[in-house]
Amino acid sequence: MSLIKSISGIRGTIGSRQGEGLSPLDIVKFTAAYAAFIKKNTTKTSRTIVVGRDARLSGKMVNDIVVGTLVAMGFDVVNIGLATTPTTEIAVVEEGACGGIILTASHNPKQWNALKLLNEDGEFLNDAQGKEVLRMADQGDYSFVEVDDLGHEFTNTTYTRHHIEKVLSLDLVDKDAIEKADFTVAVDAVNSVGGIVIPQLLRELGVKNVIELNCEATGKFAHTPEPIPENLTGIADLMKKGVADVGFVVDPDVDRLAIVMENGEMFVEEYTLVAVADYILSKTPGATVSNLSSSRALRDVTKAHGCTYTPAAVGEVNVVAKMKETGAVIGGEGNGGVIYPASHYGRDALVGVALFLTLLAKSGKKVSELKKQYPAYAIAKSKIELTPEIDVDAILAAVKQKYADETITDIDGVKIDFEDSWVHLRKSNTEPIIRIYSEAHTMEEAEKLADSIKSVIKSIA
Repeated sequence: MSLIKSISGIRGTIGSRQGEGLSPLDIVKFTAAYAAFIKKNTTKTSRTIVVGRDARLSGKMVNDIVVGTLVAMGFDVVNIGLATTPTTEIAVVEEGACGGIILTASHNPKQWNALKLLNEDGEFLNDAQGKEVLRMADQGDYSFVEVDDLGHEFTNTTYTRHHIEKVLSLDLVDKDAIEKADFTVAVDAVNSVGGIVIPQLLRELGVKNVIELNCEATGKFAHTPEPIPENLTGIADLMKKGVADVGFVVDPDVDRLAIVMENGEMFVEEYTLVAVADYILSKTPGATVSNLSSSRALRDVTKAHGCTYTPAAVGEVNVVAKMKETGAVIGGEGNGGVIYPASHYGRDALVGVALFLTLLAKSGKKVSELKKQYPAYAIAKSKIELTPEIDVDAILAAVKQKYADETITDIDGVKIDFEDSWVHLRKSNTEPIIRIYSEAHTMEEAEKLADSIKSVIKSIA
């Protein structure tokens, strides 16, 4: 059993002793600490927290404990029920709430669940805030209110509808163009909340022909839920039959979007953001941001539009901070996470679907033809295991020194940019390993680059 505590939330497996997984006692402890943190730091006069959840099997149990704990801490709870992560983020702002908790373990398998913690802006807590919540939880720095001060639970299940309407109202979403294109669209929602919202969004966008795969929100995931090629054989096989123009795949909380081409091949998750950014920049030129481990293709497309690209440290909260700093018009992460400030500052697959379909409709091309317009890159992901006594920071410093003549970025590990490729080294906070991300024009070249860096690390170690 596992329990992972980080600044972005608390994630663990269900079914264990306290402290060994996400047990009911752990849920109470971390929820209470979060509530105490919000009470101490919010600028809002109300005492309201929004709670939403994905459809995983433990969701109702975790939801009941979280809501009860928040009420016991003196907060009113707006329970929006089955809802995507971006829907919950939007609800926090619309309710004028002090914060929000999303109950989802994102792309993790069914035995996992998590508490994702939001601030009053409907955005994830930053590093310092997250660490403070963890400190308060570890030290028991919270107390429950007396009976007369208990909060109340309110149910509001209208936010999915509101979210869809918000997407439809975006200036760069062209419903008429999508409807005229008469697309047939396949959807794989892994039997979570995407099965509720994505088909509904598509029909509202004017898509008459929607093929639904795994769109019953039962929480019984039909396959490993991370939307990467090895898990998407079902929709890929369907698309190879020529039955649809495009396929969309979302993870259980619908903040990541993967696209399958009409021939059954992957558009590649990295290129979801690239394509959407290309469309946005063609209409509203401006800055772009993605994290250091995302494809260079976004930088290339941004430069082609005469605009400025800026990298950010890995993590949605870091990307959002850099987007605000640079006034970016579009940004996100290479895992299919599109962040479009005209809607809100959060990864949002609904926004990604609507903007991509608009681009596809206006282009008059097949998805595979659209893909050929973008720079060709491939990313390899690997790691190197070290012994516990090795100083990982010293190794990274030595690598940085060795490649001092190249372009180095060290805001998050060490990234080395070569002329036609790059490699990004990040240390794990929980085990003695270095994660290695490398990108080149082909997978063979990317893997070769990773192997060469591993040899350098071994020689240093």
